[in-house]
Amino acid sequence: MERSQRKLDHIRHALATVETGANSFDDVSFVPNSLPNIGYEQTRLDTEFASFRLPSPLIINAMTGGAHSTTQINQKLAIIARERQLAMAVGSQMAALRDPSVAASYQIVRKENPRGIVLANVGAEATVEQARAAVDMLEADGLQIHLNVMQELLMPEGDRDFSGYLERIQQIRDSVNVPIIVKEVGFGMAKETMRKLIDSGITSIDVGGRGGTNFAKVENRRSAQPLSMFEDWGLTTVESLLEADGEIHAQASIMATGGVRHGLDVVKAVCLGASAVGVAGALLRLVHAHTIEECLAEVDGWHHQIRVAMTALGLGQLADGIKTPVLITGKTAERARLRGRSLEELAQRR
Repeated sequence: MERSQRKLDHIRHALATVETGANSFDDVSFVPNSLPNIGYEQTRLDTEFASFRLPSPLIINAMTGGAHSTTQINQKLAIIARERQLAMAVGSQMAALRDPSVAASYQIVRKENPRGIVLANVGAEATVEQARAAVDMLEADGLQIHLNVMQELLMPEGDRDFSGYLERIQQIRDSVNVPIIVKEVGFGMAKETMRKLIDSGITSIDVGGRGGTNFAKVENRRSAQPLSMFEDWGLTTVESLLEADGEIHAQASIMATGGVRHGLDVVKAVCLGASAVGVAGALLRLVHAHTIEECLAEVDGWHHQIRVAMTALGLGQLADGIKTPVLITGKTAERARLRGRSLEELAQRR
């Protein structure tokens, strides 16, 4: 199957397999602060991630590109990014690196947002030359390298050999002159993986947890022999954030993606250590069904929700969230304790 058709299949099945209702963020709650000693207008949304100073913690995360008909989606996303000063990542550019005729479906992002922060995207199988070409294609400010082992294994035409990934990531980091972010695509990231990445010189990580677009379901929809038993594979976004201990946070900035539904989820992720929060599926559904003006209003609503939560918690800036008491309950708490995380310490923070 041509890569362009695969990209279209991914969008169609991503829209058809929307994860709705409860997720791991519902296992996270806050201790109320009846004396926050702060006003709404005093709250600030700027944050630092991957050496960038971002006006908003929201990042439009990697979604699509690689087919002529995906150009319009990336164009609308780029306009939203430009109008609301959001960093934006494109979907995997491997399609355009193999077929330059679809490069315009990615380049539209830079065309619409010439001064914004744009992140290129390749897989961990990419060579240094491909990584450089992806950055050059977009005049990108940073580069995402995605990890998607389970997706590839379930993909009918996917890769089956993942040897050498860490070495290639390190080679790209040493050779490409923009910040590197290594990201999961929805199966979460364990502390052991984060430590390997840090030891290889990676200082920006997107944990990409389960709870948002489920690429196991997407690929099973595309397969003549679906393996549905793998559709719950991996760690949720909250579980992945809890995997990152103080030592990891001291050496890397963390981004949370997967199942973020509204501004309160953003603040929960920040208080669990995320410096930025990626949104993909929710925005894909928005641009698919709504006008630019309606999408911009939704982003404004998310920013308002973030500031409401910050005000109620007494947070003038997002970086202070790491001191906020957080309660973890339910299945998330059970799994986090099995992984050695002290939840009492989080609940008693001051």
